[in-house]
Amino acid sequence: MIRVLFVCLGNICRSPTAHGVLLARLQEEDLLDKVSVDSAGTGDWHVGKPPDKRAQKTALQRKVDISDQRARQINESDFHKFDYILAMDRSNLSDLKVMHSHAGGTEPRLFLRAFGRSFDEHEVPDPYYGGDAGFRHVLDLIEDACEGLLTDIEGKLVHKRNTKQQHQKQQQQQKNNASVNESSSD
Repeated sequence: MIRVLFVCLGNICRSPTAHGVLLARLQEEDLLDKVSVDSAGTGDWHVGKPPDKRAQKTALQRKVDISDQRARQINESDFHKFDYILAMDRSNLSDLKVMHSHAGGTEPRLFLRAFGRSFDEHEVPDPYYGGDAGFRHVLDLIEDACEGLLTDIEGKLVHKRNTKQQHQKQQQQQKNNASVNESSSD
């Protein structure tokens, strides 16, 4: 199982949107049994609250329902649970790097910088104090970067499958060799 964690400041706009978008894409690709997704915030002031109504509305306009998510704060154990820890902006990344220096585990990355394809931006801007256009732009950026992330995940899944198949072939070859050796010693 590959585990992905999206992180923003309060876990009510950007990271739950990315969480929902990637889940929708994983469902379309029939990969929900191979990849799990979560989101968190670096701050704790929205813990237990649903995503911002504007984020929910904008996501739903693109057939992504994020209404059942609840905000939570990232903790040090997350660095050992997730294969990807993806920050929405440089400030989030800086906070995550401080936590990572104590916790170890998965190194956090800047989401758009690592997986964005079609935009020149390297950060997902916080739309909280803006209008609907800001939420739409955030969704555009996230959808684009989720495609790059999905490609990366699919590559890891293929690699895991190939490694498993190679291991199984090696085990079978060892069994065959052992059988031949036993037969020849009789």
